[in-house]
Amino acid sequence: MAEALLQFRNVSKDFDSGLLPWTKRRVRAVDNVTLDLQPGETFGIVGESGSGKSTLLRMALRLIRPAAGQVLFEGRNVCGLEGAELKALRRRMQAVFQDPASSFNPRQSVGQVLLAPLEVHAIGTAASRRTQVVETLDLVGLNATFTERYPHQLSGGQRQRVAIARAIILRPSLVVADEPTSALDVSVQAQILNLFKQTKRELGLTYLFVSHNLGVIRYVSDRVAVMRLGRVVETGSAHDLFTNPQDAYTRALLAAVPDIDRAVWRAAE
Repeated sequence: MAEALLQFRNVSKDFDSGLLPWTKRRVRAVDNVTLDLQPGETFGIVGESGSGKSTLLRMALRLIRPAAGQVLFEGRNVCGLEGAELKALRRRMQAVFQDPASSFNPRQSVGQVLLAPLEVHAIGTAASRRTQVVETLDLVGLNATFTERYPHQLSGGQRQRVAIARAIILRPSLVVADEPTSALDVSVQAQILNLFKQTKRELGLTYLFVSHNLGVIRYVSDRVAVMRLGRVVETGSAHDLFTNPQDAYTRALLAAVPDIDRAVWRAAE
């Protein structure tokens, strides 16, 4: 097996809850998690709201720091990187968020949104950047005319395609996706999931994919971790975990999957 691209080593994270001094208490959002993400795979993390999956994702991106343990990317502790090294990490690791509308500047056109990361990292010339923008839009199923449009002029599915384009335009090693289809209807979810699989195949990407929707996780993932109350209760291949779950909590989650979630992977297939 190749060396892991991303590693969580006994990672924990606490937060304070309560607004008033006498109501404050420490809440452990992530509790002693150890996971490895291999190059070229899609690793799904699933769990109920409050299970800690999004906190784990934010630690992977170095948006927050763990209270204990280490997050290693390509063998290096992400919390030890600063300055130029941290900027280089940002280029190698990109994100797609739940609501693309809130992650775009409404005053920027799609072309400006996609040019920004190329300019920040000083990639290519002005002409080659514009070419790369058009090529990346084509890769996600949008044509060059979209460079002139603004986020409010796009449908939800189109905005998420632009969000994916922004994430992959730097050709990162890892793309972290946080509930990227939860705001979309089922038919559009299927299209976006197939786009994730297409870009993974064509660009050799690795995905860390977080969702509460088991239908989404089943369709898109190679391996899956199930989280509950900050802990990983079960990991395994997507096939094994969904056909022969070992943990009682995983079995309960699968039993509770609504028909609409089951329709997601059926529509995508």
